[in-house]
Amino acid sequence: MASSTFIKSIFLSILVLVSLCQAQKSASKPKAGLLPVSKDPSTLQYITRLNIGTPSVPKTLVVDLGGRYTWIDCTNGYNSSTYKPGICGSAPCSLAKSSGACTKDKINICYLIPENTVTGNIDLFGEVAMDKISLQSTDGSKPGPLNSVQDFIFSCARDHKLVIDLARGAKGMLALGRNPVGLPTQLASFFGGGLRRKFAICLPSKPKTNGVIFFGDSPYIFYPSYNESKTMDVSSRFAYTKLYVNPVSTAGAYTRGEQSTEYFVGVNSITVERKPIRINSTLLSINNRGYGGTKISTVRPYTVVESSIYRALVKAFDEAIIPVWNVSKVKPVKPFNDCYAVGNMGMTPLGIGAPDIAFVFENNVKWEIYGANSMVEISSNVYCLGFLDGGSRPRTSIVIGAHQLEDNLLQFDLAASKLAFSQTLILGAIECSNFKF
Repeated sequence: MASSTFIKSIFLSILVLVSLCQAQKSASKPKAGLLPVSKDPSTLQYITRLNIGTPSVPKTLVVDLGGRYTWIDCTNGYNSSTYKPGICGSAPCSLAKSSGACTKDKINICYLIPENTVTGNIDLFGEVAMDKISLQSTDGSKPGPLNSVQDFIFSCARDHKLVIDLARGAKGMLALGRNPVGLPTQLASFFGGGLRRKFAICLPSKPKTNGVIFFGDSPYIFYPSYNESKTMDVSSRFAYTKLYVNPVSTAGAYTRGEQSTEYFVGVNSITVERKPIRINSTLLSINNRGYGGTKISTVRPYTVVESSIYRALVKAFDEAIIPVWNVSKVKPVKPFNDCYAVGNMGMTPLGIGAPDIAFVFENNVKWEIYGANSMVEISSNVYCLGFLDGGSRPRTSIVIGAHQLEDNLLQFDLAASKLAFSQTLILGAIECSNFKF
């Protein structure tokens, strides 16, 4: 009898231990994670803070949507007991597709060339590095516990000048690009199938507020400005379009045959007040040299378009706004070319009243852009069109910039090569800062 009781006790103990182990394993593999993102008012760059190293130190990094790999300035104050260099011929160096060149000292460190995509400057002697990072999990409505990622691969920059022209305090750039060592793919690989290879960004329009970057698959729960106790899953508003790969890298330095890690979409036309403008259609496709097409960028403050597209856009915009809104054009204010006295333009829930602009994708899917995202306030009496002339031979014909992304939720599904976008959240009285951190 005693023997039977003892066996039952042992059996129950094993079951408890197994259950605890399974719970711990489940807790260590979140389905989604998040990072806060804020707008730097001086540079108009978007920054986040990534906890890295041992002891864990928050590093301020500029968010680079299409960046190949995260890089951090290691020349000043980077000390971590969990830091590891990438050794030539190792799996991390192969995964990162390092330059192939190695240092000639005994440890044979492999190189990974970091790029400041704001300035275009590069560091030829950046090194493949690994360290522990941590970020918060989420159920889509609020932040959860911290989760650690061991041996996160990044580039350790050795040129202290690489951070020049980044937001004040920034120590590098966080890469979200379509790359094996981009943050979304590394997180999905580390946490296994539970955290899917997708992410979403919601850029705030106001400084000193936090938007959010989601990783993995979760609801996207925000509250309307008129009632913080009410919540809405804004993914219910998604429209979808295909993501394309540019077969030629758009980086400042790359190897032969390397594809671009940036996110391209198929814009078929642009409309002003629902009327298509005249565009040379060949500019909208990516040719075999990697020129043309449309990409999305967080490091370009405003949308930049090829000169002939810009002229057609401004012509249609002027024809729609000058007679109807009784406005007059005024002297340009850099970096803008086309600015307007307010006239009869009044404020609306969607920003200053102005002609609607839309990007039209395949199957007539439209991304509508209203005054809050099309116009930039210079003063109470002057607004400028928030699009820039990119010249007659840009590498990419249309670069959709950060001002047009603000207060829109964009989800990038890397596995399905699909972009989901919400249109402006302001339609539902929601801003990207209306997430409960």
